[in-house]
Amino acid sequence: MSKIKQDKIFLTQDENGNLQMTEEIANMLQGIPPNNSKYKLVREQDGLTKYGREMGWIEWGEDGRFKEKHDKPAVGLSCILDPHRMSFTWLTTSVTEIVEEREDYVKFKTKNSNYELFKL
Repeated sequence: MSKIKQDKIFLTQDENGNLQMTEEIANMLQGIPPNNSKYKLVREQDGLTKYGREMGWIEWGEDGRFKEKHDKPAVGLSCILDPHRMSFTWLTTSVTEIVEEREDYVKFKTKNSNYELFKL
């Protein structure tokens, strides 16, 4: 049995009973990044787009735990958006290939997806 992913759209209701999208959701659907976003990560296969204020490249230890955060991409590292002590916006699997790299853009492949990272 296959699972169907269904995105949620949050609506509000005005005083007349009309449903309206929140401004944040409307902007997201139009491709307008949330306030203060500095990075946009796009998964090639399905167009999934995540925005973040911070990002980094995570190196994993032999035990599979966090070892060190880096500023530059490299094979074997994972891309992380909005890293915080106990949470994050998005974390990729380990990079297997860096296809293209510029100061404001990185196209890379991971074990199970292809991504583009844009500096906004």
